[in-house]
Amino acid sequence: MGKYIPNAFNLIVVIYVALGSTSCSYGLAILGSTVGQPSFYKSLGLAMQGEPGYARTASLIGAFNGVGAAGACVGAIINSWSADALSRKLTIQIGAVILSLGAALCAASVNVGMFVFARLFAGVGIGMLVTCIPMYQAEVSTPESRGFMVSMHGIMFAVGYGLSSWIGYGVYFISAAGSDSTFPWRFPLAFQAAPALLMLIGSPWLPYSPRWLMSQDRFEEAEAVLKRLHDRKGEDNHETAIKEFYQMRKQLEQDRQVQASISRFEVFRTAANRKRALIVAAMMWFNMFTGVLIIANYAVLLFTQLGLTGSTPLLLLAIWITISFPGNVITALFIDKWGRRKFMLVGATGIEVALILECVLQAVYTGSTNAAGQKAAIFPIFLFICFWSSCFDATQYLYMSEIFPTAIRGQGTAVGMANQFAAQIIILVAGPIALNNIGWKFFLVMACPTAVYIPVIYFFFPETQNRSLEDINAEFGDKVAVHYYGATAEEQDEYAQAIDIEEHGGMLSAKTALADAVHHVEKV
Repeated sequence: MGKYIPNAFNLIVVIYVALGSTSCSYGLAILGSTVGQPSFYKSLGLAMQGEPGYARTASLIGAFNGVGAAGACVGAIINSWSADALSRKLTIQIGAVILSLGAALCAASVNVGMFVFARLFAGVGIGMLVTCIPMYQAEVSTPESRGFMVSMHGIMFAVGYGLSSWIGYGVYFISAAGSDSTFPWRFPLAFQAAPALLMLIGSPWLPYSPRWLMSQDRFEEAEAVLKRLHDRKGEDNHETAIKEFYQMRKQLEQDRQVQASISRFEVFRTAANRKRALIVAAMMWFNMFTGVLIIANYAVLLFTQLGLTGSTPLLLLAIWITISFPGNVITALFIDKWGRRKFMLVGATGIEVALILECVLQAVYTGSTNAAGQKAAIFPIFLFICFWSSCFDATQYLYMSEIFPTAIRGQGTAVGMANQFAAQIIILVAGPIALNNIGWKFFLVMACPTAVYIPVIYFFFPETQNRSLEDINAEFGDKVAVHYYGATAEEQDEYAQAIDIEEHGGMLSAKTALADAVHHVEKV
């Protein structure tokens, strides 16, 4: 299978669960093409761009996106409890159900109030899925392939973005042909449920996270799942999976000795955990203030301001979003080789250049009669997505899912995603109003925090490349029971003994393992 994939089953699991990711990105982006459908405005009694009363429409478009982000924030907070209490798997299933119901309500909306509620409801499902899926993917992956595997979340996110834009572009021609049908905006909104329902149908087949099983003291089941997920060609006795299982169990027992219970606010209790929480919060706020969702959701409005009409703005949006797919593939193929920090530093620098170029070109040519200059202003928008998709889209979810210990990973990812959605509320609500009132100056608002982001990444974000999830604890000053990455000779002997025991009748009994862990903690 190569260096990225231990076996086909592991790859199928991370791709299949990422069907939920496709539904999330589709739901987050679908309003971008919905606002390009004339029948949408007519059905909800809204003025179109250029018509009297459009200021109210701009505020409502911001509200439609804002309440979706607010619902997603609630979903992320729910995940902080449900991912640990109910399991990662059940949380994903519940999120898929809520998202599907919300999509149906969106498509059936008959007025602004119903549409606002439907977007809020669907947002809860999005928040649960987008928070839990990369965490689940990280926990079922090997240390060496985790970057590639969690990047499947980003790749399937790109698929969802692409579907939303191309479906929106295709149905536009129904209205362009003179039809008054509401199908061009209702069907795309309903289609959001399709990938989630497909994932839901096959979800009973998905394994539980082995780390969650161990947290529930279901050690034998966890070991069996881990061996199936991490079975490698050429290993008759699952030696590598046994090493991983041994480290996970030793770390679990050490954590239980040091910390008798996990509080509801454990993620803020220790200095190391507060540092993790601050890093993911900063990452999400900075990422949203690059303006990626402004372009994704309001590109049709941007292109219209640059003098483009008819189906052309929708076509450019579809092409722009489609570029994110190969960008995420680049992340999957190279992030385990080059590292997370390098990707983020290159991405932030490239995005800053794109934002400055766009700001300058729009300042000079927006509202002018210079058609060539207006077309030139389209280039930085496409340069932006090249850097975003290849350096940040998948990387942010990978990094967030890696840096928290297993016991609080649910809390930690919830903190990260809650901050992302809080930032989305501000950006998406302000976006159409700002574009309508201050135009090109809004790109200056996004360029300033992006410039600050570059030194923040350089000085405060530790590298997690090729470390096991347990090894990463050391980057934050926590003790590691036994290292997988950079193991000492003594630790290698421990692994050899564990493998030898497995080959002669099974792993250590729970009592022996606990005593061994206590002895190790006392030595530390």
